[in-house]
Amino acid sequence: MQRNLSSTGSADWFLDTGANQNVTPDLATLTALESYLSNDNFHVGDGKGLPISHLGHTKIYTPHRSFTLSNVLHVPAITKPLLYIQKFCVDNNVYFEFHPRVFYVKDLNTNEVLLSGQSKDGLYSLTKSSVTSVPQAYWSPCTSASADLWHRRLGHPISRIYQLLVSKNKIICNKKNILIFNVKVVL
Repeated sequence: MQRNLSSTGSADWFLDTGANQNVTPDLATLTALESYLSNDNFHVGDGKGLPISHLGHTKIYTPHRSFTLSNVLHVPAITKPLLYIQKFCVDNNVYFEFHPRVFYVKDLNTNEVLLSGQSKDGLYSLTKSSVTSVPQAYWSPCTSASADLWHRRLGHPISRIYQLLVSKNKIICNKKNILIFNVKVVL
């Protein structure tokens, strides 16, 4: 089972811990559009101010939940859509967990993994092709399964297999020596 990411327009959103606004160059991504009447600019890393033309909202949809992005600035000259992580967390009651090559979006109350994605070229992004949640067949009743139980369920693989899966970020071992699998199921 795979959860896909989609929105009303471009689905690529680059996660930005330094952003203070959600920003997109793609007007088709936004709903409830309003013209931006102020002369304010959106300032990028080199100090350059880019004109803001609209303000709107959008949602990111998965089969089991939608995520709100409110007060998104339409900045035609920006090259990549930026997702303001702190606002996304507050608006959607979630938190992000970052690892060297992968990230997870988790429910704040249940700690359930809702989305996950990979980093590419040093950037974490939510994309249609890369964002999936952990398949329910592996996740739901098994989050507290011990390493020994996973060992039995997986047909008694040797430790080299575990090490390989850990190195490829397919298994994350938490402090209680519990294994959590992040695999893509292809039917």
